[in-house]
Amino acid sequence: MQETTILWADDEIDFLKPHIMFLKEKGYEVKTVTNGRDAVEAFKEGYFDIIFLDENMPGLTGLETLAEIKNLNPDIPIVLITKNEEEYLMEDAIGSKIDDYLIKPVNPRQIQLTIKKLTENKRLISEKTSMAYQQDFRNLGMTLNDNLNFTEWVEIYKKLVFWELSLEKLEDAGMHEILTMQKAEANVQFSKFIEKNYLSWIKNPDEGPVMSHQLLRRKLFPSLETSKPTFFILIDNLRYDQWKVINSIITENFRADEEDTYYSILPTATQYARNAIFSGLLPLDMEKRYPSMWQNDEDEGGKNLFEEQFLADQVQRVARRELKHSYNKILTYEQGKELVDNFNNLMGNELNVIVYNFVDMLSHARTDMAMIRELANDEAAYRSLTLSWFIHSPLLELLKKLAQKNVKLVITTDHGTIRVKHPSKVIGDRNTNTNLRYKQGKNLNFTPKEVFHIKNPHEALLPKLHVSSSFIFAKEDSYFVYPNNYNHFVNYYNETFQHGGISLEEMIVPYVSYSPR
Repeated sequence: MQETTILWADDEIDFLKPHIMFLKEKGYEVKTVTNGRDAVEAFKEGYFDIIFLDENMPGLTGLETLAEIKNLNPDIPIVLITKNEEEYLMEDAIGSKIDDYLIKPVNPRQIQLTIKKLTENKRLISEKTSMAYQQDFRNLGMTLNDNLNFTEWVEIYKKLVFWELSLEKLEDAGMHEILTMQKAEANVQFSKFIEKNYLSWIKNPDEGPVMSHQLLRRKLFPSLETSKPTFFILIDNLRYDQWKVINSIITENFRADEEDTYYSILPTATQYARNAIFSGLLPLDMEKRYPSMWQNDEDEGGKNLFEEQFLADQVQRVARRELKHSYNKILTYEQGKELVDNFNNLMGNELNVIVYNFVDMLSHARTDMAMIRELANDEAAYRSLTLSWFIHSPLLELLKKLAQKNVKLVITTDHGTIRVKHPSKVIGDRNTNTNLRYKQGKNLNFTPKEVFHIKNPHEALLPKLHVSSSFIFAKEDSYFVYPNNYNHFVNYYNETFQHGGISLEEMIVPYVSYSPR
């Protein structure tokens, strides 16, 4: 391991010789100077991992030396050492972005501890995190082979996301590769679990998890309070891991009262999952109840144009009382700003539903736009892009204003998305839909082991386009590609983020309630 190099500036450096010898015996390389000006010159000429500055030196003071060195390199760790315990000096040091502050007399062990904290902290955290994951890796591996229920699968997914976010900060390619393999194995087992249980959940809804069409009835409506408005904000296509990274910003102004999840219905696509949320019905029942509004895959026109009407009908049908509510869909930055400017108009409602479409647009842009494709070239970058959008979005402005009011906040989504890597050949007629993660049509030709095949859509309460229509769903991280021009489309869609099929990322999604701090 390369030696840690230290620059130590003190006008009484001769008195510190025992400290210097102790550090050299521990393997540190130490350069000493007796004033601030020499410290700045030494820093310009050589490389140092950490700098110790005496505060009271002739010429440049410690704080003045600190300022000059930070101008040259703001990232270098600098420790101020002083006899002065005055509070104003500590405040000045902190304001000058000092990294640590020691009061004389200091002992060698104290110096060594400071060095380890500032130069080896990242390595020590990395080693500890890697060791902890290696231990949990074995436990997770064994658990994946158990006969898990839908609640246990949520816990598995949360653990995998926890480790993904923890290991993301580490420069350990081996650990990342192990986690990626474990996530892939988890999705293999999860897909088998869904194949085995999904149709029984549809047939016996009380025996399964809360799903899209039950979300308002079982989660939202019972929690409404007449004394204060509830803001139900659905950020389209928001995965659990993406929610985790924006949650740290949300909780600066809100306290999370309940962190929960639910399961998206199949297909995990906006047209099906979000319409099911607002109507409180599964797609086949929507088709029957709203024949003029429900749009099948082959129908022309938008597929999510009637959410407001679906919501109003569900409020009347399920809530069974007068419930003053509003619905807003935000598709553009300007619409978001307008909502922020007029949010006081919503405070008289018991329920305000706001749909934010940005993340969905981002995932499609990831496929279609070369620049976004470069910016979101992996999972970490995709999360980072979502966080950057959120920090600069009108949505965060709205949340900050709501935090000043007596409100309840719910953040959720309709489905997640998965980064696809493995092409799966499928053949269908010209009426077969274009989604890469599910297909419906007649005479579909596919590799059976690569899909979840629902021969009779009515068993899943899905509409039939034709008497012989069936549905197939991509599992794990595969995506459907037609044989014609196969190689082109394989390369075009590989490593893009898609939704509609079966994976932990698409089906297990966040539902979180907050109150202002």
